[in-house]
Amino acid sequence: MTRPVGAGSASCPHRPPCPGCPRFGEPGIALEALASLTALAQQHGLPPPQVVSGATAAFRLRARLAIRGRSGAPKIGMFQSGTHRVVPIPDCSVQHPAINHVAAVVHGALVDAGVPIYAEATHRGLARYLQVVVERATQRVQVVLVANAATPEPLERCLDLVRDRLGDQLHSLWFNAQCQRSNTILGADFRRWCGPESVAERFGGMAVHYPPGAFGQSNLEIAERIIGHVRARVPAGARASEFYAGVGAIGLSLLPQLREIRMNEVSPQSLHGLALGLAALPPAERDKVSVLAGPAGDAAEATSGVDVVIADPPRKGLDRALAGRLAAEPPARFIYVSCGLDSFMSDAALLTASGQLRLAEITAFNLMPFTEHVETVACFDRT
Repeated sequence: MTRPVGAGSASCPHRPPCPGCPRFGEPGIALEALASLTALAQQHGLPPPQVVSGATAAFRLRARLAIRGRSGAPKIGMFQSGTHRVVPIPDCSVQHPAINHVAAVVHGALVDAGVPIYAEATHRGLARYLQVVVERATQRVQVVLVANAATPEPLERCLDLVRDRLGDQLHSLWFNAQCQRSNTILGADFRRWCGPESVAERFGGMAVHYPPGAFGQSNLEIAERIIGHVRARVPAGARASEFYAGVGAIGLSLLPQLREIRMNEVSPQSLHGLALGLAALPPAERDKVSVLAGPAGDAAEATSGVDVVIADPPRKGLDRALAGRLAAEPPARFIYVSCGLDSFMSDAALLTASGQLRLAEITAFNLMPFTEHVETVACFDRT
Protein backbone atom coordinates (compact mmCIF):
# COMPACT_ATOMS: atom_id res chain seq x y z
CA MET A 1 0.00 0.00 0.00
CA THR A 2 1.11 3.62 -0.56
CA ARG A 3 2.36 5.41 2.52
CA PRO A 4 1.22 8.97 3.34
CA VAL A 5 3.33 11.79 1.92
CA GLY A 6 5.95 12.81 4.44
CA ALA A 7 5.65 9.57 6.46
CA GLY A 8 8.81 8.67 8.32
CA SER A 9 10.31 12.14 7.86
CA ALA A 10 10.85 12.76 11.59
CA SER A 11 14.45 13.03 12.71
CA CYS A 12 16.35 10.56 14.88
CA PRO A 13 20.12 10.85 15.42
CA HIS A 14 20.52 7.06 15.37
CA ARG A 15 18.75 6.30 12.06
CA PRO A 16 20.24 4.79 10.07
CA PRO A 17 21.80 2.37 10.98
CA CYS A 18 19.70 1.65 14.11
CA PRO A 19 16.87 -0.70 13.01
CA GLY A 20 14.68 -0.28 16.09
CA CYS A 21 12.05 2.06 14.60
CA PRO A 22 11.68 1.29 10.88
CA ARG A 23 8.54 3.48 10.67
CA PHE A 24 9.89 6.32 12.81
CA GLY A 25 7.56 9.32 12.67
CA GLU A 26 4.63 7.48 11.07
CA PRO A 27 1.34 7.59 13.02
CA GLY A 28 -0.70 4.54 13.99
CA ILE A 29 -0.06 0.96 12.96
CA ALA A 30 1.46 -0.15 9.66
CA LEU A 31 -0.91 0.30 6.73
CA GLU A 32 -0.45 -3.32 5.63
CA ALA A 33 -1.48 -4.60 9.06
CA LEU A 34 -4.50 -2.30 9.15
CA ALA A 35 -5.54 -3.48 5.68
CA SER A 36 -5.32 -7.15 6.74
CA LEU A 37 -7.40 -6.59 9.87
CA THR A 38 -9.94 -4.48 7.99
CA ALA A 39 -10.37 -7.21 5.37
CA LEU A 40 -10.86 -9.81 8.13
CA ALA A 41 -13.45 -7.61 9.83
CA GLN A 42 -15.35 -7.14 6.56
CA GLN A 43 -15.27 -10.89 5.94
CA HIS A 44 -17.10 -11.38 9.24
CA GLY A 45 -19.52 -8.50 8.81
CA LEU A 46 -17.74 -6.18 11.25
CA PRO A 47 -16.76 -2.51 10.96
CA PRO A 48 -13.08 -1.62 10.46
CA PRO A 49 -11.13 -2.15 13.68
CA GLN A 50 -10.53 0.72 16.04
CA VAL A 51 -6.82 1.52 16.44
CA VAL A 52 -5.70 2.50 19.94
CA SER A 53 -2.46 4.49 20.17
CA GLY A 54 -0.63 6.31 22.95
CA ALA A 55 2.59 8.18 23.59
CA THR A 56 5.31 7.95 20.96
CA ALA A 57 8.20 9.29 23.08
CA ALA A 58 9.72 7.77 26.24
CA PHE A 59 7.11 5.01 26.19
CA ARG A 60 9.58 2.12 26.33
CA LEU A 61 10.04 1.10 29.97
CA ARG A 62 11.87 -2.16 29.25
CA ALA A 63 14.91 -2.61 27.01
CA ARG A 64 17.45 -5.29 26.14
CA LEU A 65 20.59 -3.79 24.70
CA ALA A 66 23.59 -5.57 23.21
CA ILE A 67 27.13 -4.93 24.47
CA ARG A 68 29.91 -5.38 21.92
CA GLY A 69 33.06 -3.56 20.85
CA ARG A 70 36.32 -4.00 22.69
CA SER A 71 37.67 -3.62 26.20
CA GLY A 72 37.99 0.04 27.06
CA ALA A 73 35.64 1.03 24.22
CA PRO A 74 32.37 -0.88 24.60
CA LYS A 75 29.29 -0.12 22.51
CA ILE A 76 25.81 -0.47 24.03
CA GLY A 77 22.77 -0.41 21.78
CA MET A 78 20.98 -2.28 18.99
CA PHE A 79 22.39 -4.76 16.50
CA GLN A 80 22.50 -3.38 12.98
CA SER A 81 20.14 -5.46 10.82
CA GLY A 82 21.60 -8.83 9.86
CA THR A 83 24.79 -8.34 11.89
CA HIS A 84 26.28 -8.44 15.36
CA ARG A 85 27.61 -4.89 14.95
CA VAL A 86 26.17 -2.69 17.67
CA VAL A 87 24.72 0.74 16.96
CA PRO A 88 24.99 2.88 20.13
CA ILE A 89 21.73 4.75 20.85
CA PRO A 90 22.59 7.14 23.72
CA ASP A 91 19.80 9.60 22.88
CA CYS A 92 17.01 7.15 21.99
CA SER A 93 13.74 9.11 22.16
CA VAL A 94 11.41 6.11 22.46
CA GLN A 95 13.18 4.77 25.55
CA HIS A 96 12.48 6.15 29.01
CA PRO A 97 15.32 8.60 29.83
CA ALA A 98 16.31 6.37 32.76
CA ILE A 99 17.23 3.59 30.32
CA ASN A 100 19.55 5.91 28.40
CA HIS A 101 21.09 7.00 31.70
CA VAL A 102 21.65 3.41 32.85
CA ALA A 103 23.34 2.56 29.54
CA ALA A 104 25.74 5.47 30.05
CA VAL A 105 26.47 4.42 33.65
CA VAL A 106 27.09 0.80 32.65
CA HIS A 107 29.33 1.94 29.80
CA GLY A 108 31.48 3.89 32.26
CA ALA A 109 31.56 1.03 34.75
CA LEU A 110 32.66 -1.46 32.08
CA VAL A 111 35.52 0.85 31.09
CA ASP A 112 36.63 1.69 34.62
CA ALA A 113 36.49 -1.95 35.75
CA GLY A 114 38.34 -3.16 32.65
CA VAL A 115 35.68 -5.73 31.76
CA PRO A 116 36.44 -7.74 28.59
CA ILE A 117 33.66 -7.38 26.00
CA TYR A 118 32.09 -10.46 24.44
CA ALA A 119 32.90 -11.43 20.84
CA GLU A 120 30.84 -14.01 18.92
CA ALA A 121 33.69 -15.11 16.68
CA THR A 122 35.89 -16.33 19.53
CA HIS A 123 33.19 -16.82 22.20
CA ARG A 124 35.48 -14.93 24.55
CA GLY A 125 34.99 -11.86 26.70
CA LEU A 126 32.44 -11.28 29.44
CA ALA A 127 29.86 -8.49 28.98
CA ARG A 128 27.17 -9.54 26.47
CA TYR A 129 23.87 -7.74 27.12
CA LEU A 130 22.18 -5.19 29.36
CA GLN A 131 18.53 -5.38 30.41
CA VAL A 132 16.84 -2.39 32.05
CA VAL A 133 13.28 -2.20 33.40
CA VAL A 134 11.75 1.00 34.82
CA GLU A 135 9.22 0.59 37.64
CA ARG A 136 6.49 3.15 37.06
CA ALA A 137 5.51 3.88 40.67
CA THR A 138 9.04 4.61 41.87
CA GLN A 139 10.83 5.45 38.58
CA ARG A 140 13.65 3.20 39.77
CA VAL A 141 15.46 0.75 37.50
CA GLN A 142 15.91 -3.01 37.63
CA VAL A 143 19.26 -3.69 35.92
CA VAL A 144 20.58 -7.01 34.62
CA LEU A 145 24.11 -7.46 33.29
CA VAL A 146 24.32 -10.58 31.11
CA ALA A 147 27.76 -12.14 30.92
CA ASN A 148 29.68 -15.00 29.38
CA ALA A 149 30.56 -16.25 32.86
CA ALA A 150 29.16 -18.89 35.18
CA THR A 151 29.44 -16.72 38.30
CA PRO A 152 29.43 -12.97 38.97
CA GLU A 153 32.92 -12.81 40.54
CA PRO A 154 34.70 -11.61 37.34
CA LEU A 155 32.25 -8.72 37.19
CA GLU A 156 32.24 -7.85 40.89
CA ARG A 157 34.05 -4.53 40.46
CA CYS A 158 31.75 -3.48 37.60
CA LEU A 159 28.59 -4.44 39.47
CA ASP A 160 29.69 -2.46 42.51
CA LEU A 161 30.37 0.58 40.35
CA VAL A 162 26.95 0.38 38.73
CA ARG A 163 25.29 0.05 42.14
CA ASP A 164 27.18 2.99 43.61
CA ARG A 165 26.79 5.28 40.60
CA LEU A 166 23.04 4.70 40.17
CA GLY A 167 22.44 5.17 43.89
CA ASP A 168 18.80 5.83 44.79
CA GLN A 169 17.75 5.43 41.16
CA LEU A 170 18.53 1.72 41.39
CA HIS A 171 15.69 -0.70 42.16
CA SER A 172 17.80 -3.86 41.94
CA LEU A 173 20.94 -5.14 40.25
CA TRP A 174 21.35 -8.64 38.83
CA PHE A 175 23.96 -10.84 37.20
CA ASN A 176 22.79 -13.30 34.54
CA ALA A 177 24.96 -16.15 33.28
CA GLN A 178 24.73 -16.80 29.53
CA CYS A 179 27.65 -18.99 28.54
CA GLN A 180 26.15 -20.62 25.45
CA ARG A 181 27.04 -19.90 21.83
CA SER A 182 23.54 -18.66 21.16
CA ASN A 183 21.51 -15.63 20.12
CA THR A 184 19.35 -16.17 23.21
CA ILE A 185 19.87 -13.10 25.37
CA LEU A 186 19.18 -14.37 28.87
CA GLY A 187 20.47 -17.53 30.51
CA ALA A 188 18.60 -19.45 33.18
CA ASP A 189 20.82 -18.45 36.12
CA PHE A 190 20.12 -15.10 37.81
CA ARG A 191 22.08 -13.83 40.83
CA ARG A 192 20.74 -10.86 42.76
CA TRP A 193 23.49 -8.36 43.59
CA CYS A 194 21.20 -6.02 45.54
CA GLY A 195 17.59 -4.84 45.83
CA PRO A 196 14.10 -6.43 45.74
CA GLU A 197 13.44 -9.59 43.76
CA SER A 198 10.79 -8.14 41.45
CA VAL A 199 9.51 -4.95 39.90
CA ALA A 200 5.87 -4.36 40.88
CA GLU A 201 3.21 -2.87 38.61
CA ARG A 202 -0.52 -2.44 39.22
CA PHE A 203 -3.29 -3.33 36.77
CA GLY A 204 -6.91 -2.97 37.82
CA GLY A 205 -5.66 -2.23 41.33
CA MET A 206 -3.85 -5.59 41.64
CA ALA A 207 -0.09 -5.88 42.16
CA VAL A 208 1.77 -7.82 39.47
CA HIS A 209 5.39 -8.89 40.00
CA TYR A 210 8.13 -9.08 37.38
CA PRO A 211 11.33 -10.95 38.31
CA PRO A 212 14.14 -10.10 35.89
CA GLY A 213 13.67 -13.21 33.74
CA ALA A 214 9.90 -12.92 33.34
CA PHE A 215 8.32 -11.61 30.14
CA GLY A 216 6.95 -8.10 30.38
CA GLN A 217 5.63 -5.55 27.91
CA SER A 218 7.80 -2.50 27.26
CA ASN A 219 4.89 -0.11 26.61
CA LEU A 220 2.84 -0.26 29.80
CA GLU A 221 0.51 2.58 28.84
CA ILE A 222 -0.89 0.52 25.96
CA ALA A 223 -0.54 -2.77 27.84
CA GLU A 224 -2.74 -1.32 30.59
CA ARG A 225 -5.33 -0.27 28.01
CA ILE A 226 -5.30 -3.79 26.55
CA ILE A 227 -5.85 -5.26 30.00
CA GLY A 228 -8.72 -2.87 30.67
CA HIS A 229 -10.21 -3.72 27.27
CA VAL A 230 -10.15 -7.44 28.13
CA ARG A 231 -11.54 -6.81 31.61
CA ALA A 232 -14.54 -4.95 30.18
CA ARG A 233 -15.43 -8.02 28.10
CA VAL A 234 -15.48 -10.50 30.98
CA PRO A 235 -18.89 -10.73 32.72
CA ALA A 236 -19.07 -10.28 36.49
CA GLY A 237 -19.25 -13.58 38.33
CA ALA A 238 -17.74 -15.53 35.44
CA ARG A 239 -15.50 -18.56 35.61
CA ALA A 240 -12.45 -18.10 33.41
CA SER A 241 -9.37 -19.86 32.11
CA GLU A 242 -6.30 -17.94 30.95
CA PHE A 243 -3.59 -19.48 28.80
CA TYR A 244 -0.07 -18.06 28.44
CA ALA A 245 -0.82 -16.06 31.60
CA GLY A 246 2.75 -14.87 32.23
CA VAL A 247 3.08 -13.18 35.62
CA GLY A 248 -0.69 -12.63 35.72
CA ALA A 249 -1.15 -9.07 34.44
CA ILE A 250 -4.51 -9.90 32.86
CA GLY A 251 -5.75 -12.65 35.17
CA LEU A 252 -4.93 -10.99 38.48
CA SER A 253 -6.58 -7.75 37.34
CA LEU A 254 -9.78 -9.75 36.71
CA LEU A 255 -9.94 -11.34 40.17
CA PRO A 256 -12.36 -8.88 41.82
CA GLN A 257 -15.03 -9.64 39.20
CA LEU A 258 -14.48 -13.42 38.81
CA ARG A 259 -15.81 -16.43 40.62
CA GLU A 260 -12.71 -18.43 39.73
CA ILE A 261 -9.81 -18.46 37.26
CA ARG A 262 -7.44 -21.16 36.03
CA MET A 263 -4.09 -19.72 34.92
CA ASN A 264 -1.70 -21.57 32.64
CA GLU A 265 1.97 -20.66 32.08
CA VAL A 266 5.12 -22.57 31.10
CA SER A 267 8.03 -20.18 31.88
CA PRO A 268 9.65 -20.79 35.32
CA GLN A 269 10.51 -17.09 35.72
CA SER A 270 6.96 -15.99 34.88
CA LEU A 271 5.53 -18.66 37.19
CA HIS A 272 7.75 -17.26 39.94
CA GLY A 273 6.37 -13.78 39.33
CA LEU A 274 2.83 -15.15 39.36
CA ALA A 275 3.54 -16.89 42.67
CA LEU A 276 4.75 -13.59 44.15
CA GLY A 277 1.54 -11.89 43.02
CA LEU A 278 -0.65 -14.65 44.44
CA ALA A 279 1.21 -14.64 47.76
CA ALA A 280 0.36 -10.96 48.24
CA LEU A 281 -3.39 -11.50 47.78
CA PRO A 282 -5.96 -11.77 50.57
CA PRO A 283 -6.89 -15.45 51.10
CA ALA A 284 -10.38 -15.03 49.61
CA GLU A 285 -8.92 -13.74 46.32
CA ARG A 286 -6.06 -16.24 46.27
CA ASP A 287 -8.52 -19.13 46.67
CA LYS A 288 -10.14 -18.19 43.35
CA VAL A 289 -6.96 -19.08 41.45
CA SER A 290 -5.59 -22.41 40.32
CA VAL A 291 -2.26 -22.49 38.47
CA LEU A 292 -1.63 -24.97 35.66
CA ALA A 293 2.10 -25.09 34.94
CA GLY A 294 3.26 -26.40 31.57
CA PRO A 295 2.56 -26.01 27.85
CA ALA A 296 -0.84 -24.60 26.92
CA GLY A 297 -1.66 -27.60 24.75
CA ASP A 298 -1.21 -29.93 27.71
CA ALA A 299 -3.67 -27.83 29.74
CA ALA A 300 -6.32 -27.57 27.02
CA GLU A 301 -8.91 -29.36 29.15
CA ALA A 302 -9.03 -26.23 31.32
CA THR A 303 -11.34 -24.75 28.66
CA SER A 304 -14.14 -26.99 29.97
CA GLY A 305 -16.64 -25.71 32.51
CA VAL A 306 -15.75 -22.03 32.22
CA ASP A 307 -17.61 -19.05 30.76
CA VAL A 308 -14.64 -17.21 29.29
CA VAL A 309 -11.28 -18.33 27.92
CA ILE A 310 -8.45 -15.81 27.47
CA ALA A 311 -5.24 -16.48 25.57
CA ASP A 312 -2.20 -14.26 25.03
CA PRO A 313 0.19 -16.56 23.14
CA PRO A 314 3.66 -15.85 21.75
CA ARG A 315 4.07 -14.83 18.14
CA LYS A 316 3.62 -18.36 16.81
CA GLY A 317 0.00 -18.31 17.97
CA LEU A 318 -2.14 -20.88 19.76
CA ASP A 319 -0.87 -24.38 20.48
CA ARG A 320 -2.63 -26.69 18.03
CA ALA A 321 -4.21 -28.79 20.77
CA LEU A 322 -5.68 -25.68 22.39
CA ALA A 323 -6.93 -24.18 19.12
CA GLY A 324 -8.55 -27.46 18.13
CA ARG A 325 -10.34 -27.81 21.45
CA LEU A 326 -11.60 -24.22 21.34
CA ALA A 327 -12.99 -24.79 17.84
CA ALA A 328 -14.62 -28.13 18.70
CA GLU A 329 -15.92 -27.29 22.20
CA PRO A 330 -16.05 -23.50 22.39
CA PRO A 331 -16.72 -21.53 25.57
CA ALA A 332 -19.37 -18.82 25.57
CA ARG A 333 -16.59 -16.29 24.91
CA PHE A 334 -12.98 -16.54 23.81
CA ILE A 335 -10.76 -13.43 24.05
CA TYR A 336 -7.60 -13.66 21.97
CA VAL A 337 -4.72 -11.22 22.60
CA SER A 338 -2.38 -11.63 19.64
CA CYS A 339 1.15 -10.34 19.06
CA GLY A 340 1.57 -12.12 15.70
CA LEU A 341 -0.65 -10.97 12.85
CA ASP A 342 0.02 -13.94 10.54
CA SER A 343 -0.64 -16.51 13.28
CA PHE A 344 -3.75 -14.62 14.39
CA MET A 345 -5.21 -14.67 10.87
CA SER A 346 -4.53 -18.41 10.62
CA ASP A 347 -5.96 -19.12 14.08
CA ALA A 348 -9.06 -17.00 13.41
CA ALA A 349 -9.81 -19.08 10.30
CA LEU A 350 -9.41 -22.31 12.28
CA LEU A 351 -11.53 -21.12 15.20
CA THR A 352 -14.46 -20.05 13.03
CA ALA A 353 -14.30 -22.86 10.45
CA SER A 354 -16.85 -25.13 12.18
CA GLY A 355 -19.34 -22.29 12.66
CA GLN A 356 -19.48 -22.81 16.43
CA LEU A 357 -17.51 -19.62 17.13
CA ARG A 358 -18.06 -16.27 15.44
CA LEU A 359 -15.70 -13.35 15.36
CA ALA A 360 -17.58 -10.61 17.21
CA GLU A 361 -15.03 -7.80 17.59
CA ILE A 362 -11.49 -6.76 16.61
CA THR A 363 -9.45 -3.95 18.13
CA ALA A 364 -5.87 -3.04 17.15
CA PHE A 365 -3.40 -1.62 19.66
CA ASN A 366 -0.27 0.27 18.65
CA LEU A 367 1.85 -1.40 21.32
CA MET A 368 5.18 -0.87 19.54
CA PRO A 369 5.00 2.49 17.73
CA PHE A 370 7.09 2.95 14.58
CA THR A 371 7.37 -0.79 13.91
CA GLU A 372 5.42 -3.24 11.73
CA HIS A 373 4.02 -4.87 14.88
CA VAL A 374 0.35 -4.72 15.83
CA GLU A 375 -1.26 -6.12 18.96
CA THR A 376 -4.75 -7.43 18.14
CA VAL A 377 -7.48 -8.18 20.67
CA ALA A 378 -10.32 -10.24 19.21
CA CYS A 379 -13.51 -11.42 20.86
CA PHE A 380 -15.06 -14.67 19.63
CA ASP A 381 -18.56 -15.66 20.84
CA ARG A 382 -20.23 -19.07 20.67
CA THR A 383 -23.04 -19.18 18.12
